[in-house]
Amino acid sequence: MSNHGLPGMRGTDHIGFTVPDLDEAEEFFVEILGAEPVYTLGAKRSDDDDWMQVQLGVHPRTVIREIRFLRLGNGSNIELFQYDAADDQASVPPSNSDIGGHHLAIYVDDMDAAVDFLRSHGVEVMGEPVRSAGASEGQRWVYFRSPWGMQFELVSFPHGKAYEATANRLLWHPARPAE
Repeated sequence: MSNHGLPGMRGTDHIGFTVPDLDEAEEFFVEILGAEPVYTLGAKRSDDDDWMQVQLGVHPRTVIREIRFLRLGNGSNIELFQYDAADDQASVPPSNSDIGGHHLAIYVDDMDAAVDFLRSHGVEVMGEPVRSAGASEGQRWVYFRSPWGMQFELVSFPHGKAYEATANRLLWHPARPAE
């Protein structure tokens, strides 16, 4: 443990995403990505105070329809939200180049098998797998999109990355979570 930064920090607990349709999103995460549903929370609303604005930074009359929690392999848990926004709600996910742009990278053992699986299930794969260079040499990656347009990435480096040969500290690896 480091003696600087956030006291008691252990790692990422979950990553939350707002989706347009919880059933569609859960089906994608479970059937395509292999996540496991764990539990659900019901609606959250605040009809007479500013709790939603203070706690979540949204319009005070916005309603969370439901929240679903899933486990995604050895990585972070996933929290899916569906909101009924009381003001304008963006209907298009941000691009990677937008402030707040993001993607979720998923490690796979066999890049080619994973890409074939996605394509066979009608998932949009963005281009072809790319071979990384420099410190990431040994890695291949490719982006793909969910049905609602959220960007994901497949990443694979079964024989490691070039930086590992001389590094004092390695990045966390989902295939070796205890290391």
